[in-house]
Amino acid sequence: MDNLANVMLDIIKKRRSVRSYTDKEIDQGIIDSLLQAAMAAPSGNDSRPWDFIIVRDRDLRTRLSKVHPWAAMAASSPVVLVVCGDESSPHWIADTSAATENYILQATAYGLGTVWVGIYPTLRYEDAVRQILGIPDNIRVLCLVPTGWPAEKKEPRTRFEASKVHYDRF
Repeated sequence: MDNLANVMLDIIKKRRSVRSYTDKEIDQGIIDSLLQAAMAAPSGNDSRPWDFIIVRDRDLRTRLSKVHPWAAMAASSPVVLVVCGDESSPHWIADTSAATENYILQATAYGLGTVWVGIYPTLRYEDAVRQILGIPDNIRVLCLVPTGWPAEKKEPRTRFEASKVHYDRF
């Protein structure tokens, strides 16, 4: 493997769900880079059905933290990314998922911690996020991604299972 491939694999292995953050803010230049990575994701028919909301406001983050039983860390993260998709695209789920992974991997490359909090497909979670943030009815909410400088350390890992790999046929 060449050096760049090793670096990429290391970043992928370092990506862990981080639920505890320091109070340090995230520079706007880093946020811009994370969003560029997100929007570099593949998109079916190049539809790019995504919209992203960067939530920094403490009150809004606190309200979002109460939407889902596993979203409590949104209140303490300096940023919550809300990933949305236009349901008129048949690719909105795949495209926004790919964009979310790109965002998370770029955040990991910066040393940031993230955690993917699934909102879709639970309509009551989507409706709550939609109401808090004024999201139009035709826009779906895929997930929340609390983002911040980690206050916890997790070791890199892979979940590779050779038994899950098939060549040519199942």
